[in-house]
Amino acid sequence: MSSTALIALLSLASGAQAQNVSAPITTVAPTPDQGSEIVVLGTRRTDRTLTNSASPVDVISATELATQPAANIMDSIKNIVPSFFVGQNTISDASTFVRAPSLRGLPSDEILVMINGKRFNRSALVQVYSGGDTGLAFGSQGSDISSIPSIAIKSLQILREGATAQYGSDAIGGVLNFGLRDARHGGEASARYGATYDGDGKSRQLAATIGVGLGSIGFIDVSGEYNKEGQTSRGATRPLAAIFAAQNPSLASQLPNYPGPVQIWGSPPSHGYKAVINSGIDVTPNSQLYFFGNIARSKADTSFNYRSPIGATVVDSMGVPRSLGANGSFTRLFYVTPCPTGNPTCPAGAFVNDANAFSFKSIYPAGFTPRFVGVTKQMYGVVGYKGKMDSGFTYDISASKAKNTLALSMYNSLNASYGPASQTSFQFGTLSQKETNANLDLTYPVNIGFASPLTVSAGAEYRKETYGATPGDLQSYSAGPFAVPQTFYNCVGTACTLGGTASAASPGASGYGGTSPTYAGSWSQSNYGVYGGLETDITDALSVGLAGRYEHYNTFGGAFVYKANALYKVVPGFSVRGTIGTGFHAPSPGQAHVAILTTNFVNGDQVQTGTYPVDSPISRYYGSTTLGPEKAKNYGVGFIAKPMRNLTVTVDGYIIKVKNRIGISQTFRVTAADIIAQPLLSAVGVGGDVNYFTNGYDTTTKGIDFVGTYRMGVYSPGDLNLTLAYNYNKSKVDRYDPGVISFAQLDLVSHLAPNHRATLSSVFTTGPVTLTLRENFYSWWRNQNDYPGDGGTLGQKFGSKFTTDIEAAYQLTRNIGLALGANNAFDAHPDRLHYSNASRLYPITGSTADGQIYPRSGGPFGINGGFWYAKVKISM
Repeated sequence: MSSTALIALLSLASGAQAQNVSAPITTVAPTPDQGSEIVVLGTRRTDRTLTNSASPVDVISATELATQPAANIMDSIKNIVPSFFVGQNTISDASTFVRAPSLRGLPSDEILVMINGKRFNRSALVQVYSGGDTGLAFGSQGSDISSIPSIAIKSLQILREGATAQYGSDAIGGVLNFGLRDARHGGEASARYGATYDGDGKSRQLAATIGVGLGSIGFIDVSGEYNKEGQTSRGATRPLAAIFAAQNPSLASQLPNYPGPVQIWGSPPSHGYKAVINSGIDVTPNSQLYFFGNIARSKADTSFNYRSPIGATVVDSMGVPRSLGANGSFTRLFYVTPCPTGNPTCPAGAFVNDANAFSFKSIYPAGFTPRFVGVTKQMYGVVGYKGKMDSGFTYDISASKAKNTLALSMYNSLNASYGPASQTSFQFGTLSQKETNANLDLTYPVNIGFASPLTVSAGAEYRKETYGATPGDLQSYSAGPFAVPQTFYNCVGTACTLGGTASAASPGASGYGGTSPTYAGSWSQSNYGVYGGLETDITDALSVGLAGRYEHYNTFGGAFVYKANALYKVVPGFSVRGTIGTGFHAPSPGQAHVAILTTNFVNGDQVQTGTYPVDSPISRYYGSTTLGPEKAKNYGVGFIAKPMRNLTVTVDGYIIKVKNRIGISQTFRVTAADIIAQPLLSAVGVGGDVNYFTNGYDTTTKGIDFVGTYRMGVYSPGDLNLTLAYNYNKSKVDRYDPGVISFAQLDLVSHLAPNHRATLSSVFTTGPVTLTLRENFYSWWRNQNDYPGDGGTLGQKFGSKFTTDIEAAYQLTRNIGLALGANNAFDAHPDRLHYSNASRLYPITGSTADGQIYPRSGGPFGINGGFWYAKVKISM
């Protein structure tokens, strides 16, 4: 949406006022009794609560989110919701900047994200990084939830079941709905400072929110956060860097990051802001014009792998000598004197071996570590009109525009194929995702003699999304003059003899590749959908619901999905519920058209890996086909028990089957013959790798969710609230194409996230003092992609762990509150890496060859260890 359009919408909203009206989806404040919290997800009725909802829903209050000292709201959610998982993502290409979460073991684009009940847009990044960090989200393109400021949230509801029939594509694993603050007066401002126990990772946050009433008929609520996060480092320097420093003491200070590790395993430094506006006016006593929007910007600067100018033989922890090679950029000279014209002993096109030769050691005498920079920008706005008639008929018509971009660049790098003409910094281009939505939602209660009116719902939706990529610098993606083998001659006077052949240098920037004009452009997909639903209480004990939806896409055609659920009150205080339904995820234009060039290393040599659009000549050369939708079936059954006023227990089991899941194919190694047959392959060069997106496997996910809440008074005026949340989740691959999913990926689907996860939270309040204690449990997990065993067998199992979060808050005055706390208070870390085929340890540094000590993905709670913080809040 253009800035002019946003200003116009803001002006429209600021001239209006709002009141609470019944609508298909609205935001309702939680009450002190959790059993009475209104549920707005999984239903079109407005009278469902946690204790009478036929769908399992988590309700997370603003107060609970406020106890999480995280700049990224995803880290707050993962600490609270056991079935929600997101990795730390250290040195994981662009996935470091846009981390992809998982709910119930399913990828980010099988989770629908909404704000105030309206679909939130996708990120511009398609997750093509092939490391274990993104194992559960590999190939997905989901929403960038990190652009939402925590302080703007009034309530977060998480629907833990499929809901495609109700909300459209992507709602296979569940739905996250962020309800925004809608205060008509007052506000608050807060400041937080913290750091890890190691003294790095200094974290600063300023946040504020204010609500203003527009007379008696409306409101405008504005919230924003500014965050600045320092870098953390939990690795050691690489063995080759330690050897280089010992052999070249005069150059040691020129090692990257000296005297620290030459490459950084940890969280990157970042800073940015995020803001939300929510507003409404009453047009009539029972109708409302509303507008809400979100803008955000974040910049992060992450370390890549160190490129060593030397090689050496190093003895590993098992006493086995291992050859660690120099980076290919340093293993050859670039001869720049061409053979003289007309010299029969020095043919045209060859070069003279003389002093006029170039080495990258002249630029990086101690090697180099590229630094990768990502700037994300987000803009999202929704305008709508909703209301309720005296007959009970409700309507909600809305439209939204959104744009998310990711601009990528790099410095401290090179393009070896350009030799002495190489740049050292590169612009890779900007990825973008644009979305336009239009929605109509209607409900009408009909009395037909049941215990409650039959709620008839219907609606329609139009959606268009456009994925785009702009070209990068020429050298960021191209092959320079030294991308082919270079023949050189030894000359004495005019007599020359063959000296040898210098190997071809790898094309593209070292570390990442920009978008070439061939793959730059924009691609759109549009669809329309219609839905209908019925919900009622047939008797006082039996509630039922049925929904159906049809969507048609201009790319692959139509899909029909349905959902049926029921709740039966067996006795007062005990109900059983169940759900059955189907769903789908439509392949996005980004998945079909992404073109990314990344760098991997084989025996120290740089190897370019290109992911190309499914309809590109390169992908077609290797057998790609058009992407189709993923299709799902969901089954759920559970019970709600309220044996006493202050105790609520819910237990829900589920099965989610997904067919034709979208993944990324095997890598195809490029040969000289391939380049002759398909010249576009010169971008990756001989020995490079190519892959593409394809529908390649089916999965089944089974699990159980348990949530128990007990609220008790300890003594007047103190009280204690206890919550135990537990999730068991296990996914497996039922069918797969070996050309798409590897043995490692099979295991990642099942074990990258712990199969058992639990949190026990307690909040004790007495007078001005509030004490919060949370104990977190993570069962064992495995990253088979990065740490396989010998011969491809199962690798290291990382053991079960507990972490503890503590916060003590004191209300100093009516308007000023102070808090001191610690996350991971006892400084737990994942197990250290042990000797395996993929993670050889070297006594010289106590690390792997690339400096790892802990698993690179961070595991389920990260590798940074304990974090302390202090904050002050001022209420108005």
